[in-house]
Amino acid sequence: MNNTGLMNKTIFITSAHSLFSTRATKLMTIVDDMVGVHDLIAGSCSEGTNRLRYGVRGTPNCRSNFEQALAPHGIPLREVPYSFNVFMNVPVTPEKTEIIEPVSNPGDYIDLRAERDLLVAISNCPQERNPCNGFNPTPLEVVVYEVAPTGKEP
Repeated sequence: MNNTGLMNKTIFITSAHSLFSTRATKLMTIVDDMVGVHDLIAGSCSEGTNRLRYGVRGTPNCRSNFEQALAPHGIPLREVPYSFNVFMNVPVTPEKTEIIEPVSNPGDYIDLRAERDLLVAISNCPQERNPCNGFNPTPLEVVVYEVAPTGKEP
């Protein structure tokens, strides 16, 4: 996500911005975005962050979800970059950053176009101890479609 902020010259990405790899390769472009509030800096919840922030162990978390999803593809957790947190509301001020309740509503969407072949792991955050999902994890719908080739390379 560092290169995504750097290449877009903002941490507040929305329609027409692109997501970049750790090697600055363009991966995806945001084609349509109903909400316009997403996070590039808060990372992903993990066993360690949940233990430090909430004093609990063994809680479901995004990093473990990514690890489980990518293990069959031979990708260890140490090679999984931190996430683009769709709809996560993390205001940034000179004094602090904090995770607050999302501004998205049921049915809101973001439409991303892959700029190359990708393996994508998604974690619908299972966090129940902060307001990233209103303290109430709900189902996420993902639609993957293939656009008919135009004969032109992206």
